[in-house]
This record gives sequence, structure tokens and C-alpha cells, in this order.
Amino acid sequence: MATSPDVAVIGGGVIGLTAAYVLANEGHSVELRDRTDLGTEASWAGAGIIPPGNPDRAATPADRLRAIGSARFPAFAAELRNLTGIDPGYRKCGGIEFLPPHDADVLPLWDHEGIRFARLGRDDLRHLEPIGEVPGDPYHLPDCAQVRNPWLLRALIAACEHAGVRLRPHTPAGRWEFAGGRVTGLRLTTDETVRAGHYLTAAGAWTGFLLEPLGVRLPVRPVRGQIVLLNADVPRHILMVGKRYVVPRGDSRVLIGSTEEPEAGFEKQTTPAAVAGLIRFAARTVPVLAAAAVEKTWAGLRPGSPDGLPYIGRVPGHDNVLVAAGHFRAGIQLSIGTAQLLADLVHGRPPVVPPDAFRLDRPPGAGPKPAFRS
Repeated sequence: MATSPDVAVIGGGVIGLTAAYVLANEGHSVELRDRTDLGTEASWAGAGIIPPGNPDRAATPADRLRAIGSARFPAFAAELRNLTGIDPGYRKCGGIEFLPPHDADVLPLWDHEGIRFARLGRDDLRHLEPIGEVPGDPYHLPDCAQVRNPWLLRALIAACEHAGVRLRPHTPAGRWEFAGGRVTGLRLTTDETVRAGHYLTAAGAWTGFLLEPLGVRLPVRPVRGQIVLLNADVPRHILMVGKRYVVPRGDSRVLIGSTEEPEAGFEKQTTPAAVAGLIRFAARTVPVLAAAAVEKTWAGLRPGSPDGLPYIGRVPGHDNVLVAAGHFRAGIQLSIGTAQLLADLVHGRPPVVPPDAFRLDRPPGAGPKPAFRS
């Protein structure tokens, strides 16, 4: 059995689902397949933090990609809610980022982009939140927002169905088929073959396995992140302290994250030591959280890249195969910009963001420092 969509998407996380939805709304027939249930890997497991941004003034391509999401998420969330009846949980709750002195170089980036921020004195800080002794200088970001990851993914799945995307969970990819050096099909483990005009591989930490037969060694690796959900009514703002954060969900739940564990490989289990460390971090940051009950813990496998930037673009030597992977901690916030960039590449029109910074064969080494870590 063979199917022939315009675009075949491999990967059912936030990147694949958002791209499928955008492409379908632009008139393409789209099939999306995943090796397991849709939206149950890194996209589901994250915190859904959406830093503020202005795409017209962002300093780098990566910051522009993030700022597109920041600018468009309010309308996008409303569109999904109106279309599906599922609320993605978009909420502009504001944030406080604690910057150590060596990270103060992001302040000119914020200022250049026109992001609203203000340094807080300790008395001002404690007036806003019942904060503990947190290292770093606190900066108030009133336009910081969030979504509820599971809600967003459910809304995207329903929106894709509404847009005519053929969704096929539990259909792992098998092997590529070629003719004259061009990919002509993707054989599935279900003995089906997909023959598409374009193939988009957006399988997160598993993307590298899909690309090896195409002669590409994509250095995307799993980086485990563990999260704890507490029952509490404080804080009101998202608190960001280096790699870790406290995210109030607004319904007497507070999400505490996250670890970064590249050594864990594809092991998605939580560990007692990491959970205990996150609870200690929560209690130091907001002391009243020391008495909060733990509702749930979980882990996800973020798709990390050597320089922290995603890979977005065509596979060298296979111009009908596209990649969108390696978004690491920023899949939600980069999803809208990534989907628009992919649609531009499929159509051959001027890209919304210069794609060279994200190309698969870019030289190794750190790129420009982004305005936000997550």
C-alpha cells in the first residue's frame, strides 16, 4: 500500500504538528507519522515558557525565531482554542530572571530588541514574590508568558485533524527508497510506503537515526530533563535561575524544573536524587514551597545540539528532504517560527528567518549568545 501526500512529516511533537498544521492551511496534503503516541515526548514534558520578543528588532536569526513565537502565540493560541474548543493555556504571567554578573551581556540584547525589563531591588522583589536567597540580579520581564504543554499538544492534534492532516501514530519509519539519487519513498514498518513531494524529519532526539541512511550524521542527542509538579498557590511570576525555573500554572500547581543530563541517553525515568535536588531548589527559591505536596514527577528527552541551535533546512544531496530538529529547551517557543520557515522553504519563497544559521552542515562551534536560555 502506498500513499502520496504533498508533505510527509515524521515526528509528532510540537515542531512536526505545528509545521503540519501550517502546511495544511496553505493548501498542501499532509501526512504525519510517529513511532508512538502523538505529542508524548519532549514537547509534552517541558515547561512551556515563552520569553518576550520583537521579531523586527531581534539581533540574531535564533532570536528572531524565538521572537516570532512570542509575537504570534497570543493569536495562535486563540485560533487553536476557537477551532478546537481546547485551551492551550496561553497566559502572560510575567517573569523574573536572576542573572549572574557574567550573563549581564544579554541586557543590551534585550534593550536592542525593545523587550520591557527592569532591574529589581531586593525590597521590590519581595514585594512581588515571597522569594528566598536566590543568587544573581533579578530582572522583571512583564511580557514573559507560558502555555500548558499537554493542552497545547492536544489542541494541535485536533487542529491538524480539522485541517485535513492524516495523523498516523504508531507507524515507525523503516527505510528510505531512492531513484537517481533522489528520495522517492519512505518504507514503514507496517509495510506501507509513503511517496511524498517533500519529507520533513522532525523526530526530536531520534532524528539522527532517520538521517544516517541519507549520509548525514546529525549530532542531535537526548538530554534528559526531570520535572516536579507541586501543589501550591505561589509564586505568581515565572522564576528563572540559570538552567532551572519555577513556573506557576495558575490552578494551585507549580512546576519545578529542570535537570540537564546528556549522560542519561534514552533513559526517560526520573531519579530520586534529581527529584530531591529540584525540591531543594524550589524551597530555596520560594521558601513556602518547602511545605508543598508533590503531585507528580516526570522526565523528557530534549533534542540537544552542540551549539544549542536547531537544525532546520534541506538535507544536503536530497533536496526534497527537510529537517527540523535539535530545538533543545526551546521547542515550544521556536515552534511557530520554525513552521513558518519550513513552509517558506517548501514554497521556495523568501524565508521569514535567514536559514543559514540553522543549516545541517554549519561549522561546529558556539554561535552568538541568545537573548534567553529557555
